[in-house]
Amino acid sequence: MATTSSMFMYSLTIQPPSSIAQAILGQFAGTKEQQIVTASGSRLTIHRPDPTQGKISTLLSQDVFGIIRTLAAFRLAGSNKDYIIIGSDSGRITIIEYVPSQNRFNRLHLETFGKSGIRRVIPGQYLAVDPKGRACLIASVEKNKLVYVLNRNAQAELTISSPLEAHKPQTLVFALVGLDVGYENPVFAALEVDYTECDQDPTGQAFEDLEKSLVYYELDLGLNHVVRKWTDPVDRTATMLLQVPGGSDGPSGVLVCGEDNITYRHLNQESFRVAIPRRRGVTENPERKRFIISGVMHKMRGAFFFLLQSEDGDLFKVTLDMVEDGNGQPTGEVKKLKIKYFDTVPIASSLCILKSGFLFVASETGNHLFYQFEKLGDDDNETEFDSDAFPTDPTESYAPVYFHPRPAENVNLVESIDSMNPIMDCKVANLMDEDAPQIYSICGSGARSTFRTLKHGLEVNDIVDSELPSVPSAVWTTKITRNDQYDAYIVLSFINGTLVLSIGETVEEVTDTGFLSSAPTLAVQQLGEDALIQVHPKGIRHIRADRRVNEWPAPQHRSIVAATTNERQVAVALSSGEIVYFEMDQDGSLAEYDEKREMSGTVTCLSLGEVPEGRVRSQFLAVGCDDSTVRILSLDPDSTLENKSVQALTSAPSALSIMAMADSSSGGSTLYLHIGLYSGVYLRTVLDEITGELSDTRTRFLGPKPAKLFRVSVKGQPAVLALSSRPWLGYSDPQTKGFMLTPLNYVGLEWGSNFSSEQCIEGMVGIQGQNLRIFSIEKLGNNLLQQSIPLTYTPRKFVRHPDQPLFYTIESDNNTLSPSTKQRLLNDSTVVNGDGVMLPPEDFGYPRAQGHWASCIHVIDPIKSKKVLQQIDLDENEAAVSIAIVSFSSQDDETFLVVGTGKDIVVSPRSFSAGFIHVYRFQEDGKELEFIHKTTVEEPPMALLAFQGRLLAGVGTNLRIFDLGMKQLLRKCQAQVVPNLIVGLQTQGSRIIVSDVQESIVYVVYKYQENRLIPFVDDVIARWTTCTTMVDYETVAGGDKFGNLWLLRCPQKASEEADEDGSGAHLVHERQYLQGAPNRVALMSHFFPQDIPTSLQKTQLVAGGRDILVWTGLQGTLGILIPFVSREDVDFFQTLEQHLRSEDAPLAGRDHLIYRSYYVPVKGVIDGDLCERYALLPNDKKQMIAGELDRSVREIERKISDMRTRVAY
Repeated sequence: MATTSSMFMYSLTIQPPSSIAQAILGQFAGTKEQQIVTASGSRLTIHRPDPTQGKISTLLSQDVFGIIRTLAAFRLAGSNKDYIIIGSDSGRITIIEYVPSQNRFNRLHLETFGKSGIRRVIPGQYLAVDPKGRACLIASVEKNKLVYVLNRNAQAELTISSPLEAHKPQTLVFALVGLDVGYENPVFAALEVDYTECDQDPTGQAFEDLEKSLVYYELDLGLNHVVRKWTDPVDRTATMLLQVPGGSDGPSGVLVCGEDNITYRHLNQESFRVAIPRRRGVTENPERKRFIISGVMHKMRGAFFFLLQSEDGDLFKVTLDMVEDGNGQPTGEVKKLKIKYFDTVPIASSLCILKSGFLFVASETGNHLFYQFEKLGDDDNETEFDSDAFPTDPTESYAPVYFHPRPAENVNLVESIDSMNPIMDCKVANLMDEDAPQIYSICGSGARSTFRTLKHGLEVNDIVDSELPSVPSAVWTTKITRNDQYDAYIVLSFINGTLVLSIGETVEEVTDTGFLSSAPTLAVQQLGEDALIQVHPKGIRHIRADRRVNEWPAPQHRSIVAATTNERQVAVALSSGEIVYFEMDQDGSLAEYDEKREMSGTVTCLSLGEVPEGRVRSQFLAVGCDDSTVRILSLDPDSTLENKSVQALTSAPSALSIMAMADSSSGGSTLYLHIGLYSGVYLRTVLDEITGELSDTRTRFLGPKPAKLFRVSVKGQPAVLALSSRPWLGYSDPQTKGFMLTPLNYVGLEWGSNFSSEQCIEGMVGIQGQNLRIFSIEKLGNNLLQQSIPLTYTPRKFVRHPDQPLFYTIESDNNTLSPSTKQRLLNDSTVVNGDGVMLPPEDFGYPRAQGHWASCIHVIDPIKSKKVLQQIDLDENEAAVSIAIVSFSSQDDETFLVVGTGKDIVVSPRSFSAGFIHVYRFQEDGKELEFIHKTTVEEPPMALLAFQGRLLAGVGTNLRIFDLGMKQLLRKCQAQVVPNLIVGLQTQGSRIIVSDVQESIVYVVYKYQENRLIPFVDDVIARWTTCTTMVDYETVAGGDKFGNLWLLRCPQKASEEADEDGSGAHLVHERQYLQGAPNRVALMSHFFPQDIPTSLQKTQLVAGGRDILVWTGLQGTLGILIPFVSREDVDFFQTLEQHLRSEDAPLAGRDHLIYRSYYVPVKGVIDGDLCERYALLPNDKKQMIAGELDRSVREIERKISDMRTRVAY
């Protein structure tokens, strides 16, 4: 990468893409349990479905830094573990396994066969596996097919052969599947078209007569070569093949799915054909033919069935009837093919049926769904159609068959997995008056589209919320004996006393516990085997199991101000600044250490760690004083209360906690000292277990209130609950073991403690004002919380009200009936037997109709009422294409909503009959819109923007300025500034950045005196712009349709010239350069994130964070670009990136540098996602890289985590 770039960015993904291209099922862990492996963009994820709870959890997600095109699972005969084959854009076939003990993917084989990149003739697009795991075939769209033989060697390791070729030039492949032939020679079936004759025939007759054929390729294992065994013509519309079980399970062969029909084909067997049933209903077009878009075959004992899905989302159950012999046993011959309606689920890219009776639907858009089978649709009264009624010849006509869609009966939804695919637009804003802003986005398509609010935080499950008699100051829970599984008491401290509640079926007050109830409490602890300790300002109360009470009184004229305990030790600080230390004797009594230790200032907080396994005491006592220091004192019998180390802080410490947590640097667990300050800052430092030295301090600002810290346990791991203006949880990330600090999506708490009872094994108890709350945290994996508001059609763009917390969306769907047309059809028709039933569109979709548009405008309140406040439907086949909020100077700066629409739009090839600009006035503080007028323009205005008190509109290639008139908008100025079509506008001052659909961006200046719009800078590369934003007055960041992000800068001299007074005439007459503007922009940085950017903005994501660029990708990605401040950091991360490229090469074999430079060489951007893989490397590699960089492993990990936590999550 050219280090000469004067600007460097650090690219990070905040939320990985959630659109699943393919999902496969298998026993990847080598146990009886099935897992699901999904591919989303460049990410490979393994999920564990939990059949007992009906939930899916993610085990591992890894970026392979390459485009995953296809996946397949296979297992060698006789083994119980599935391997994964990846077909990617690396020109290599990759075989990996999942290693459950280390929770990682392990690459077993990487075989190169061609060039990298996605090309027509390089295999990788199709992948098929022999069901017995003996061979796999990887094919390209055209010409090339390679067969690899898979086997195992003497050490029982997987081996892979050299590739065997099965090439045929000038042949296009449409589908590929492995045949189930039992243990005979493996056979693969392909749908192919030979286009040799079409190429040579100029009349086009050969194209009309073209045949599509089903071809069998047989791998002869004896001779070790591949033969084209059988070929037969099939229906020309066929697009999909499904494998039919063979061997002892069924007849073998394939199902060929085409337009409006499904055919069973096999060598030496008759073919059988059924039609795909069509929906019946008033609003349905009876002539519309359906395709099968996805399907799955499921084998049960002695039977099998297919579930096939049409493009409406309807599932059909397909079965085969066998010919029976004299004894009633099925032979290997097919008698007929049967199909019937099963249920309707959202359109899927993959379907998986689990053995445990669940169906996983990887939705094409919107949330992925997990269903449970209630029944298999055998005994319902749906009509079953069989192949006897249909001719087998694809050219013969037949009567179509129909069914009535109905709500689901056979499957029942148990979990919906959040997916933001596709994200159409996004805005970052702080409308809830919280510390950090929220992310608002519009995503999804059709009736399943949503408006989502994203907040950084962990989901909290509220269990109890009960009011107390007065306001408590603290709360603890305690067991009675060491071996109790659950807590027995909740102890509440008030200003003037203590209340003890017992935990059972109900929670009630108890008085005979031996606790002193007339004084507030400072600490509660279960001590030794069966004793309890209560620390109060006047002393320490030691309650034995037989209810004997020993009291240690505080010295005269002094009281206890801070205390800390563990199961064998107690330390208290007196108001005079002295520290008194106790340890438990052999007989279970507390023994006071002779000397008191005087501290220099008033002690504000203390902490003892837990007693480590196999030791009798915790080694260290941490003491925080109001002179802004923390001291570590030794508790060794030889050097008791001696100073070990000291750390100066920026403010007085308000809380301390010593605890051991998992550590990614050492791979084991490490002792940490967590420090909370009065200024609301949280620090975590490593406490050396031998010397007591403090090192590697990480800081984080939690909020304006003093931070309090509590030790809790989440998912069996120790965690720290940090309370400031809102609650936070510090825990080890389940995958990387790195330390995470995430806010809880919960009310602000004053005090907290761990809580465990039979009803709630792992919970927490906290105080909020006068209320006692018990809650638990279920999921640690996802730290972005989503709230959804359903929308009507596919959202296109949205804007925010300038003053109110309201949003306005425009939505439109093509080939969909508008509400008025739908109503007309319902009113006109003579409705017969249930044809008029309108089913909910979010499950069944809208009625389709060629050339029709359904479009609307919504007013949305995501904060207070969390719903759509108003819907305005557009009539006369108009579709909304752009939206803006404009305050017109001519109307005393009143703000209006402006919407651009197009009539009768055809997307490709682009055509329309007219364009309009609608103007709406805000009523009721923006909660309602009132239509004022609409203006006709010659093309749909694809971009609108407020500009100097007027409206700027991009109409086709023209840039126009409009003002608001009484009857319509008045044109004030126009200029043709781009060659193709204006799709985006940005402005600062009198400078306008205009995006062209395929010719990058143009800088335009508006000269008020001359009333002219003058382009003065454009680009040298044709970028297919999707979104842009101005980073500063000279610089623009943008994204394009090929999945690139870039920053362009205008030359300093041209920028200054354009803004000079009276330079209008000079700019107009300046000589054009190569038919473009006089100047060119310079490329500052360029990066390929492998998702199409749909929105981009400069903003902050955390309280007090730096400005960064936040972008969203079509597949549901949320990413950020962080500008580097110092050159030193750039050099460090560049070197780290280079080491990681070689030490942790991408899983699928793609070269990382070439991958990030897919279209343009990467420039000025460091890949943070690659740098963050450092934490997952084995220890020896970490040490090696650290040695090369001349830093410690901890230092490198701190730098990597700081890059993320300072500006984002």
